[in-house]
Amino acid sequence: MKRIILLMLGLFLTVSIMPVQAQKEVKKSKKELQKRSLKTARKEARRLKRKGYFVAPGALPIDKQLEKAYIKQAMEDENGYPKYIVASGNGVAGTQTAAKIQAMETAKLSLAGNLTTNVASLIQSDVANKQLTREEAATVTKIISASKNIIAQELGRVIPLTELYKNVGKENIQCDVQLAYDNKTAMEIAKKVIREQLEEQGLELQKKLDEMRGY
Repeated sequence: MKRIILLMLGLFLTVSIMPVQAQKEVKKSKKELQKRSLKTARKEARRLKRKGYFVAPGALPIDKQLEKAYIKQAMEDENGYPKYIVASGNGVAGTQTAAKIQAMETAKLSLAGNLTTNVASLIQSDVANKQLTREEAATVTKIISASKNIIAQELGRVIPLTELYKNVGKENIQCDVQLAYDNKTAMEIAKKVIREQLEEQGLELQKKLDEMRGY
């Protein structure tokens, strides 16, 4: 009886300690990631400064912005997939504000382009699994490509990672930005837009997609 109690106690302690050890490992990984990101960011910041890049008044220094960007890009969800989808954009104009607006719009379109590519790969997987015919997949892929601008508009508020400037010539200024968006949320937005476009065009594929993969 005493032996059974000791075994149960040992099992209880093992189960209790495991979550604590897991938490320690996660914290250790985060610290290592931050350390590597900071080292890389400082090196890259020096290179960008030599090329004439600077930040807007009151903004974080270049190395801090880059550190944030590296950490976001390295983050993974519970399944090991990238947690954030990241895209870059740039614009050139006579003022910082105008250059930033151009850069943001370009980056948002790039985000939408990455999303449509990801959704298109899911469609091709459905063809391989014989859930869609090649003709149906071609139709959906066409809709996806045509929906990129709509998806970009639906994204709404994005997470700015970097916002850097440099003078171009005597009168213009260039803005380079990098944006992030939660990958899961972005995919849901993309699928919603595609469903709506299929429905507007009266295509029965919308119903079929709803039955597959949670489209």
